[in-house]
Amino acid sequence: MQAISAEDEKLALTMFLPLAERMVEKMVKEEKIEAEAEVQLYYMILERLGKCEEALKVIKGPLGEKLTSEFHSRENKCLKLYQRLQRWPECNALAHKLLLKNPDEWQCYGFYFNSLFHILDQSWCPPEEGEQYVLIKRSLLRGPVHHTVAEVARFVEGRIESEDSKESHALRGPYLARLELIHRLRERGSSDESLLGDPLELMVQFFAKFGDKPCCITDLKIYLHLLSSEQHVQFINRLSEAVPLAEPGEEYAFPVDTKALQRHLCLCQLSRALGLHHSLDVDGKLKLISELKARYHHGLIFGKNALKTELQFSDMYCLMAAHVYIDLWLETEDENMVWCCLGLLQEGLSHSSSNAQFKLLLLLLYCRLGAFEPVVDLYSSLDAKHVQHDTIGFLLTRYAESLGQFAAASQACNFSLRFFHSNQKDTSEYIIQAYKYGAFEKIPEFIALRNSVLSLEDSVKAMSLTVEEDDIPWNNLRDNRDLTVFTCWDPKDRQLSEENRHQSLEEESVWLKMRSLTLRLIASFSKPWAHTSTHNSALASETMYPLLGPPSTRLSAALSCGSCQCQSAAFQLAVHLQDLESVGLEESTELQAQICNGFQSLTVQLQEMLNKCFGLAQKRDW
Repeated sequence: MQAISAEDEKLALTMFLPLAERMVEKMVKEEKIEAEAEVQLYYMILERLGKCEEALKVIKGPLGEKLTSEFHSRENKCLKLYQRLQRWPECNALAHKLLLKNPDEWQCYGFYFNSLFHILDQSWCPPEEGEQYVLIKRSLLRGPVHHTVAEVARFVEGRIESEDSKESHALRGPYLARLELIHRLRERGSSDESLLGDPLELMVQFFAKFGDKPCCITDLKIYLHLLSSEQHVQFINRLSEAVPLAEPGEEYAFPVDTKALQRHLCLCQLSRALGLHHSLDVDGKLKLISELKARYHHGLIFGKNALKTELQFSDMYCLMAAHVYIDLWLETEDENMVWCCLGLLQEGLSHSSSNAQFKLLLLLLYCRLGAFEPVVDLYSSLDAKHVQHDTIGFLLTRYAESLGQFAAASQACNFSLRFFHSNQKDTSEYIIQAYKYGAFEKIPEFIALRNSVLSLEDSVKAMSLTVEEDDIPWNNLRDNRDLTVFTCWDPKDRQLSEENRHQSLEEESVWLKMRSLTLRLIASFSKPWAHTSTHNSALASETMYPLLGPPSTRLSAALSCGSCQCQSAAFQLAVHLQDLESVGLEESTELQAQICNGFQSLTVQLQEMLNKCFGLAQKRDW
């Protein structure tokens, strides 16, 4: 505990951890270690000390036999240690053995493929005799090392053949492993991907086998880049053949059961992920919305006996239609589209009152439109708990202040503060329970959470309105916003990118710095810079993120509307008035002229801001 919570890492490595190691070694010699948790603790100590060889001996020795609470716990630890030690042949052989036992163990495929590529990079070949050969033979497993792509491809194909021969339900792991191997080979520029087949055919086969499962879209979505743009329409047409629909009625052919509905829904989601929805013209999108709404209403018959807390099977049709409405709104700037979207989402919420995606999207759209009254009830109905107020609370607080809803903003912030205030008590209880049940691996996570939350609380408590005491670690700010909370099927080029995330965090940090410095400037009355920074022009332009991404920062609006310039002029006036008090009226003619000009300039700026606000209100018919 002292080593984990120590601020000085060097002290932990040189004193606390070695001391703990000696204490455990003494228990080992005296044969006092009996529980699995004690072995786990010994392993953690050695791992933190970087003694991977010693940790490997412990895991492979008699003590390792006590690690039985988790499935393949012993083998998984060996894999991690082999990887850290860069003993790739042993890593490959062990992963191969585990995959023979459980071909759905996705983590093992990662070790298996990583070890293969390192073996290829090192031009390793299995020696007939010698030290390395003996080492492999004496390792925890005794199996072959696959050191060529052809061997690995044959092994993966063998696992797939085993799954195909099953009469019961097949496992997805081997089928996805084949696509993952193609992806990795293509990243390396290897021509060996042809050994595994055409990605289009493989994904069609996967859809035929698992298309009726909700996970199919998330499985295939990450491999859509393996298809060329010319194959997109062909791929969707091929998938359509595997969707069993009833005979067409007046307009559409509807699914006859929930499995067929799920297949068709997955087909629609993949179409959107490939950009086929976005490429439609306005009329095409309106027809698509009509079809999605018809399929949504038809799908409600499958959930007519569902409980109020259960989601409807066809909810995703409704959500997708709402996304297409949003596309039209952004494309045409026709506000009727967003009102239709709101109506559709409210209808969906009336049938699925527990659907969080409907509530989140409604919340976002109402905030964008400035209609804040329903937002508070929507946020409350999400029933956010504990840290969720910190991760999704920005959806409410970002707009509440800007729209003048200070009571709602204060309430939302208070919800977050409760989590921070109760942190010390709650995390201590978690740590005690982890000790009680021997879950020592979770203790560092709880301590890290407590320290991060405490650092935030201490930063707020330590904030002072003097520049000298500003010890906020600006460079260590972390973005706790959950920017993936919205379901999104958009193509990759329309999704939130890592660059967008980084830029949003940077802009919000600058905004917080400006607010902090403004408060300190008021308190200290330091003279502001005489000239506005030339960098403001770059910051005044608003960064437009995807609608389902982070909201634009308030910094650009503050700079572009003249708010910051007014503040600067007001601060300058305050300084002049202080000087006037110290100099006196008789000897300050020039200073009085500056004050007079300052008031006149400030009045003009405020009038311009007021006119701009009135203009916006009249433009929007408020």
